[in-house]
Amino acid sequence: MHNKPKFHIIKNIGYALAGMRYTVTQEKSFRTQLAVIALIAVGLFFAPISTLSKWILFASTWLVLIAEAFNSAIERVVDLVTQEHHPLAGQAKDIGAFGVFLAFCLTAMIWGIVLYGELVKS
Repeated sequence: MHNKPKFHIIKNIGYALAGMRYTVTQEKSFRTQLAVIALIAVGLFFAPISTLSKWILFASTWLVLIAEAFNSAIERVVDLVTQEHHPLAGQAKDIGAFGVFLAFCLTAMIWGIVLYGELVKS
C-alpha cells in the first residue's frame, strides 16, 4: 500500500496513547469498567488467595477492557460511514457489544475456576 506510513515505534506508541486518552476521556462504558477494575484490584490485594491467583484474576479483567476498546472503535467507524439507521450498521454495533459480553463471560469463567481452585485447595 502506498498510503501506509513507515513503521516507527515512537510514533506508534504515540498513536496508542492518543487512543487510550480518547477512550478514557470520551467512553463512559470504558471509564465505568476501569473504575470497577480499580475496585477489584483493591479487593484482590486483601483477598486470602495466592499471589498467582490474584494476578490471574486481575489480568482477566482486562479482557473486558480490550473488548470494550475494540467495540468503541467499531462504533466510531460505523458512525463515520453513516448516521442514518441501517440494519448492517446496527448489526455491526450489536456484534461489537456481543464481543464485550463474551469477554465478560470468559472473565467470569476464569474467576470461577480460579476461586474454585483456591477454595478446594484450602
